[in-house]
Amino acid sequence: MCEGEASLRCSHVLRATSKPTTNDKQIRRQLKRDLISVYSGDPDTIILEELGLRHGYCRIDLAVVNGSLHGFEIKSDRDTLSRLERQADTYNKVLDFVTLVVGERHTERASRIVPPWWGIKCAEICEQGKLQILDLRKPSENPSVDKLSVAKLLWREEGLALLEELGAADGFSSKPRRFVYSRLTEVVEINQLRSYIRDKLRSRTDWRFDERQKSGDD
Repeated sequence: MCEGEASLRCSHVLRATSKPTTNDKQIRRQLKRDLISVYSGDPDTIILEELGLRHGYCRIDLAVVNGSLHGFEIKSDRDTLSRLERQADTYNKVLDFVTLVVGERHTERASRIVPPWWGIKCAEICEQGKLQILDLRKPSENPSVDKLSVAKLLWREEGLALLEELGAADGFSSKPRRFVYSRLTEVVEINQLRSYIRDKLRSRTDWRFDERQKSGDD
């Protein structure tokens, strides 16, 4: 089992090195099951896979969208942490909450890379051969999102529609999306923008197949 937040390590880390290691597919499958069990039946929640941030510059492995935007990044025992710092820089600008789900061998190093408001979960294979995901640290809310990075979660047409609602779209209907996003940062308060984006993420019907997973699906 995993110990508490203070040590940020799993109790089996120091045991025999022959213990089975986790991979991304195993963790992803179990994490999805865990999230679906929590949100099943909630019509206001969707679970998205590989959600693109900053127009695909980064993709978060899983995202739960309801009254907040909570991203889950997976780093199995077989993965490296070489990209985590760069990924974290993007996630910190966009997501309301972030939880890192790591294999046992990454717990201590990962905790030094990500900020203290991130949650951390440990994925390990127990003696019965079953993978379990346990909490090491609960997430807290992102203290400082970047409004422009958040705005880029919108498609251009969605951003323009919001400007039109606010009577702030004059001269922007034919401009490239970067001008639309910039205008949004000028006229929309951050909490209003985040709420609008969550509504749009939940209502989209033409996601890529691997981006959308309803909370009631297996």
